[in-house]
Amino acid sequence: MSMSFEMYMKDVIQPMRDELTRIGFKELRTPEEVVENIPYAKGTAIVVINSVCGCAAGLCRPGVALALQHDAVPDHLFTVFAGQDREATEKAREYFLPNPPSSPSIALMKDGELVHFIPRHNIENRAAEQIAAELTAAFDEYCK
Repeated sequence: MSMSFEMYMKDVIQPMRDELTRIGFKELRTPEEVVENIPYAKGTAIVVINSVCGCAAGLCRPGVALALQHDAVPDHLFTVFAGQDREATEKAREYFLPNPPSSPSIALMKDGELVHFIPRHNIENRAAEQIAAELTAAFDEYCK
C-alpha cells in the first residue's frame, strides 16, 4: 500500500470517526485499549462497531446520536472501527459472543457483560429513528 493511499483513506474515514467522537465516544484503537476499557466499565457502556458502509453513515451513527438525547443513557461510550482498527475490533467482538461479527453493530454492556446487541441485519433495513427507539428502550431497562 502506498503512503498516499493510506493518507487518502485516513482523510476519507476521519469524518466517520468524528461523527461519534464529537458526541462523546472514546475510540478504542488497539486491543489493549479495548481490554483496558470494556470489561472494566462500571455501570453501562455502549460499544459501536463503526464502519464505512452506507448503513453506518445513514442509519447506525444517526440512530445512536438520536438515542443519546434520551433521559437514560449509558455511563460510557466506546467505538471501534471495523476494517481500520482490525485488532481492536476483533478484541471488542469477543465480548459480544455468541453473536457473529457484524459491521456496523451496537452493543450495550452492563458491568462488562453484554445485555443488548443490534447486528447489522437489524440496522440496514430500518430508519435511524427505529434504531434509536430500540436503543432507548434498552437504555430504559439497563441504564436507570
